[in-house]
Amino acid sequence: MEALKLKTLDDLFLSPDERVELIGGDIVRRPMARFAHGRAQNRTALTLGPFDEGGGSGGGWWFATEVSVAYEIHECPSHDLAGWRRERLPRLPEGVIDLPPDWVCEIVSPGHERKDTLVLPLLLKRHCVPDYWLIWPETRTLIAYRLVDGDWRVMATLEGSGSARIPPFEAIELDLDALLGAG
Repeated sequence: MEALKLKTLDDLFLSPDERVELIGGDIVRRPMARFAHGRAQNRTALTLGPFDEGGGSGGGWWFATEVSVAYEIHECPSHDLAGWRRERLPRLPEGVIDLPPDWVCEIVSPGHERKDTLVLPLLLKRHCVPDYWLIWPETRTLIAYRLVDGDWRVMATLEGSGSARIPPFEAIELDLDALLGAG
C-alpha cells in the first residue's frame, strides 16, 4: 500500500491553475465566485477602507483580497479578505506572505462551507489569528469571532439589516446593508 503524499507549497507553485489553494496537503480548486460573493467582498473592503489609510506612527492596517497565506508547508489557503496591523507588518510583502494575518474574513461559498466553518477556524486558531469573520451573502448573515484564551468566541452576529460595532473595527458601526448592499 502506497503512503499518501501530501502536497506542499512547491507543488502549489507548480500548479498551472491560478484558482487553487493548498488545504490539508491537497491542492483544491477555489469555487467559482457568484455575484453576491464578489459584491460582499468588494463592499466589505470598501467599508473598511478608512482603516487602510495608515494612521501615522505605525498605526493602521494593510488589507488584501484573494491573498494566499503560507501558514505551514501543507497549508496555504487564499483568503477572501485578510488584514495585517501595520505595527506587525511595517512594509508590504512581496510574493506569498507567511505572516499570519490579524483578521480574516471569508465569504462562504455554497459547497465550501466545511472549509470556511471547520477547517480554516482550526488553522487560524493554531496560528493565533485574533479575529475571524464569516459572511453568508445569500442569507445576509455575518458572524464575527475573536480568539479568547485559545478558543473562538462569537463577538457579533448580524442578520438581515443588522448593525453593530465589531472588533477589531469597532471604531465604526458596520451594517449588513453597507456590506452586502440593500437586498
